[in-house]
Amino acid sequence: MKIGIVVSEFNYDITQSMLERAKSHAEFLGAKVEQVIHVPGVYDMPLAVKKLLAKKGIEGVVALGAVIEGETKHDETIMAQASRKLTDLSLEFDKPVGLGITGPGMTRLQAEDRIENAKNAVESVVKMHQRLK
Repeated sequence: MKIGIVVSEFNYDITQSMLERAKSHAEFLGAKVEQVIHVPGVYDMPLAVKKLLAKKGIEGVVALGAVIEGETKHDETIMAQASRKLTDLSLEFDKPVGLGITGPGMTRLQAEDRIENAKNAVESVVKMHQRLK
């Protein structure tokens, strides 16, 4: 299976660790990461995910990011919009999209504790691809 990964640059130290876990787990599961696209933030992900899903050789995409709580409810808005659009894209292209975005409502410490969750998004994409063939 060939997958793409879209990763947010916001909270870079956390998201880069998530990316490394995701790549390693993809290899462990026998999936090949064909392309990685870095985007400024989680809100910017849908366009990059769409571009990857449109490629014939890509069979699924993993979205990685960390939406940390701020002083406003901005994190809730970002997460609601991004997750909705990623779901829509999965249905539009008939390919799995793994939601490896942690948050909203979490602290930086909680985000660090959830770095390993990136592996779950990869596993979800691989399993969905296998089950829907």
